[in-house]
Amino acid sequence: MRCAWGRVIMVPMITRREFLRAGAVLAASLRGPSLFAADESFSAWKPGLLDIHHISTGRGNSTLMILPDGTTMMVDAGALQRNTPYLVDEKPDASRRPGEWLGRYAKRQLEAAGLSGIDVFMNTHLHDDHLGEFAPDLPEAPGGGYRLTGITDVANIVPVKRFVDRAWPDYSYPAPASAPFAPFIKNYRAFLAAQVKQGSTVERFQPGVNTQFRLLKKPAAYGSFEIRNLIANGEIWTGQGSATKKLFPDLTGMKPEDFPSENCCSCAIRLKYGRFAYYTGGDLPSATNYGKDPWRDVETPAAEVCGPVAVAVFNHHGYYDAEGPGYVRALRPRVFVELAWDSAHPTVNSLANVYSKSLYSGERDVFATALKPELKITNKRTSDFKSSNGHVVVRVAEGGESFRIFILTNADESNRITATFGPYPLRSS
Repeated sequence: MRCAWGRVIMVPMITRREFLRAGAVLAASLRGPSLFAADESFSAWKPGLLDIHHISTGRGNSTLMILPDGTTMMVDAGALQRNTPYLVDEKPDASRRPGEWLGRYAKRQLEAAGLSGIDVFMNTHLHDDHLGEFAPDLPEAPGGGYRLTGITDVANIVPVKRFVDRAWPDYSYPAPASAPFAPFIKNYRAFLAAQVKQGSTVERFQPGVNTQFRLLKKPAAYGSFEIRNLIANGEIWTGQGSATKKLFPDLTGMKPEDFPSENCCSCAIRLKYGRFAYYTGGDLPSATNYGKDPWRDVETPAAEVCGPVAVAVFNHHGYYDAEGPGYVRALRPRVFVELAWDSAHPTVNSLANVYSKSLYSGERDVFATALKPELKITNKRTSDFKSSNGHVVVRVAEGGESFRIFILTNADESNRITATFGPYPLRSS
């Protein structure tokens, strides 16, 4: 190549792929901790890594965890069967039920890692976008007794050894399930009864303890790993030993319509691995009935007893009654993950809190599993999201010294990476 002054400049030849990759690296350096890695497949989990998959079906919450020693855990298995204008399109498509997509996703990740089955399933609370919506035309499970949706679909594809929820065994607090949730809870209970007959176990979530969700294969090899149960049914860890206290008032004499909501009763956990910490809390709200019922803000005390984390999952999908100032100020994560699929996920006030530098000054990146496209018009701050569509996978390095975010396509089952972010270094706790 000859320049304008007549000198000959030698330019090395590079392939188109090398050119595109170099451009991506340059763009990433200008944009922040982001590097696009098109057409590459996500590598399988290996011992020592912690993988947290926030699965994107467009129909509910579900998170698959592969812990450092190969113990496996799933949190929620939401599966809304209905279609409304408020929901995003099904991911990957409508050819299968949402619970089937969840089960297939989990099986694919586990088999790639040389693992089989889910050691424990934890349900945060008894709502269909976290367990599976019931419909009378759903197929009956093999052997009968219940219908396939959400967790029942998952367990039909991937065996689950143990189940934990906030209510087992009587499901009567704060009141027996009523319409419209009664049919779905009846189906769920029939499913649990069948699982017990087949050798699985069912337990009630125990607030305050750090022993209910343990490493089961090589715990001694990863002594820094812990999952602490923070709250359920308004009973919260005090931060001392495994002691708890009650946030809800005595229900005696209270009108049923004034009882704690199902969302208020959500379970929350904090996971720690080395310097890495992670929070997830179902649909815990912070709304107080316009100040009338301060105890209804369960989100803030749960976040405060949890303390700072590297990654925090939005409570209640970023709805208007969650992501309050107390939650943001106490957790102050480097990364927020929003499990989203509805036109109100998230609302303007929730996102204003999440991005507020008045609540904490640190940098933060926000990732969503499936934003409704119209939100970029009605909620402008969603344009600042690092990713707004795809499975959001947190991969923590061995020992918990750093982590990265991988976005996997939800358009098919290829495990193709569409973007990566990080590595994010971790501060000392």
